[in-house]
Amino acid sequence: MHLHRTDPDLLVGLLSLDDADHLLTASAIRTPSIRMAKDGAVLPESAYTRGATLAGKPLTGLVDARKALALFADGATVVFQGLHRYWPPLTRLVAELELELGHPCQANAYLTPPGSQGFAVHSDSHDVFVFQTAGSKQWEVHGADGPEEVLLEPGLSMYLPTGTPHAARAQDTVSLHVTLGINQLTWRGLVERTVAPLVREVADEHLPAGYLDDPSVLAGPLAERLERLAAALRDADAGAAVETEVRRFLTSRPPRLEHGLHDVLARAEITDTTVLRRRPGHPCVLLDRGDRVEVLLGDRSMSVPAWVRPALEVVRSRAELTPADLPLDAQSNLVLCRRLVREGLLEVG
Repeated sequence: MHLHRTDPDLLVGLLSLDDADHLLTASAIRTPSIRMAKDGAVLPESAYTRGATLAGKPLTGLVDARKALALFADGATVVFQGLHRYWPPLTRLVAELELELGHPCQANAYLTPPGSQGFAVHSDSHDVFVFQTAGSKQWEVHGADGPEEVLLEPGLSMYLPTGTPHAARAQDTVSLHVTLGINQLTWRGLVERTVAPLVREVADEHLPAGYLDDPSVLAGPLAERLERLAAALRDADAGAAVETEVRRFLTSRPPRLEHGLHDVLARAEITDTTVLRRRPGHPCVLLDRGDRVEVLLGDRSMSVPAWVRPALEVVRSRAELTPADLPLDAQSNLVLCRRLVREGLLEVG
């Protein structure tokens, strides 16, 4: 467990109590983006949802605000799940965190009435960062030396490694806290993904009959196959495997296109002096391909001549720029910037 203190306004601005109120009562939120729990038990969706129709088609799992508020008043915790998918401040934070760490991340929030506890002592299968944005919550964190009490208030955040047992109870006022989950990619996973294609090249033939009576009939053929696999492993291109892993991670992330409509409308009007910004959380990985450079941009990639690379390095290093800041000729600068706006890496300021 590690604690860190910062400006409370920075954390509250990510999801305030008013924001949670809006999501719960005025946003048409649906399951599974929300669930409710009380005294360690998850409540059935039917206790706080309703159905409706939209353009003649049924909608299910819509939160019934009146039912949800009644359950909250009776001690139930509201859990906002996957906030990184639909709440812009946390979408941006998670996107930037993923680029910084190289691991998939997620955001949930827990709205708990005064004096209540949503879940009993439990542990998570991923690392978490926790920060309070309203009220306070008493955490019971179990470590090697036994349980420790931590009172989280706005401005104080906590890191819990994978598997740390914990529980939390709201104090005298309503509590709202956010958890950022870090779903770690591991060396074992990378090795398995690297080896898997080589294993698939082993012929999928039946084992010979009679090996139960004489298991030695398997030993020689297995040794031969393992030796061929070992040789293939020795010849494996680690650099290519790493590139495949980078591509796999980036293409699995959702596109980051906030304000994209504005960019579509403004793209044709970009000039040498137009202020452009690097879109927060949008990846830009450069891979040399001889006389060309492949640019990985998350859910897509683009290929450009190698002489464009110095301009791309400027784009990668700057949070804000104009086409005139790039080291190419004026026309090439404009063409590149308009292309990068179209692809989502840059947004019009």
